[in-house]
Amino acid sequence: MSTDFTATNAASSGVVLDRKTLKSLCRRSDMPGLIYLAKWVLSLLASGYLIHLSMSSAGVWPAMFVYGTILSLPAYSMSHETAHGTAFKTRWLNETLLWMTSIIYGEEPLHRRYTHTNHHTYTWHVGKDSQMPFDTPMTLRGWLVEMSGLALTHFHIVTLYRLAAGRFTDVMKTVIPESEFLRIRRNAWIFIAIYAAIATSILMGATFLWWFLIIPWLLGRIPMVAFGLIQHVEMAENTPSILDSTRSFKTNGIASFLYMNMENHVEHHLHPQVPFYSLPALHNAIKDQLPKPDPGFWRTSIEVLSVVIRRSLGRNTKARTIRQAPHMITVGGHESVSVRSMK
Repeated sequence: MSTDFTATNAASSGVVLDRKTLKSLCRRSDMPGLIYLAKWVLSLLASGYLIHLSMSSAGVWPAMFVYGTILSLPAYSMSHETAHGTAFKTRWLNETLLWMTSIIYGEEPLHRRYTHTNHHTYTWHVGKDSQMPFDTPMTLRGWLVEMSGLALTHFHIVTLYRLAAGRFTDVMKTVIPESEFLRIRRNAWIFIAIYAAIATSILMGATFLWWFLIIPWLLGRIPMVAFGLIQHVEMAENTPSILDSTRSFKTNGIASFLYMNMENHVEHHLHPQVPFYSLPALHNAIKDQLPKPDPGFWRTSIEVLSVVIRRSLGRNTKARTIRQAPHMITVGGHESVSVRSMK
């Protein structure tokens, strides 16, 4: 990966924000993160109680899906925010939550932090961005594999094995300082020990873990991946402008809470040092310089599905309601642009 490159951010995208406003938006505090954490725990307790109430009926499955979504999507969002170091002002709080949520999400925390830093530096640049989770352009087969959560789960399992065994890939060696390798190997073995303890507990009779952890975790990865998918799908590769490579979208208050305001994804990539609780204010400060956010989560997701179905059938792939890179619009076939870097 070349180092002769201007980082993809507000400057490379031509978006201007005065220093005083940016400094104010970047101000960190423990309180918003602690309030979020309290709401998350209460939501887990309430949805977990729904599982308990419906254990003897078919209603246990939708209850587990709701609980799993509340478990997985905020775990992904919080591990992402703490990887940036912006969720809390107090460092030990930030690092503790990074560890806890990374265990739920399934990725060793330092690997997550360094590869995500690379993703911001080389956002959606083929051969440089280490967090491109799917082939582009996306086809129906790719959509189904991604949406199942199986591709991400496979990546996490393989990555954890590589880290524990010290079999660092060329990408890992490029984005992670060599001085961190021993610490990362230690962390990977701790993760494996935790997962092994959970598996052993189930084998020894702790069957409640199936209903309150394993199955909800698997179900919850589907909406978690769905939110992550629309961040960059159908957008442009190899551009210095975040406005071309990244998508923001509208959503409701519940989804915004679970996603920690990350529907403001263009804004986040422009200024990744801004904490999650200041993203709506950041949006308001620069919205006149940004493309209009795409429709709500469901409409955007359905539009993406429509595009990938038509692409797989060789039909016109022009999106009707969402932003789309011009080269993604084809009729009668398509050429591969890139393969996933998360594999």
